[in-house]
Amino acid sequence: MAEQLVIHVNGKPHAVQAAPDTPLLYILRNELGLHGPQFGCGLEQCGACMVLYGAEAKQSCKLLVGDVGQTPITTLEGLAEDGQLHPVQQAFIEEEAAQCGYCTNGMIISATALLLQHPEPSERAIRAALDGNLCRCGSHLRILRAVRRAAELMWGSEA
Repeated sequence: MAEQLVIHVNGKPHAVQAAPDTPLLYILRNELGLHGPQFGCGLEQCGACMVLYGAEAKQSCKLLVGDVGQTPITTLEGLAEDGQLHPVQQAFIEEEAAQCGYCTNGMIISATALLLQHPEPSERAIRAALDGNLCRCGSHLRILRAVRRAAELMWGSEA
């Protein structure tokens, strides 16, 4: 049964009509028109659908809209502020950290969550944070450089 639910996405409340067991990914893409989160596997195994759930990276393909409550959701589109790219987005561009780009949303969201919690992560911490994000193009080294660059941009430190 569909219900009226209010979720907070990218800094704004949104009233949506959905069954509480609907995956958040479907609401973000189909109801709110946000295409940063990608549909990849639908099984929480690829990371293409990552969103920030508060300050934590979560896969939206299995996160039920009824479980979101008042927790703020941030998608790739919500990272930029006042027309300025988020430092992680900027670093991914500067380091040319995308090839096909399908995994990029999830990588950026996971990297952002990591850097919000750990301003100077070790390479091991970066790899661990990105472990749930699959990249089939082989951009891994560029992605690691981009996360280290983002730490510099965000916090003035070298990871």
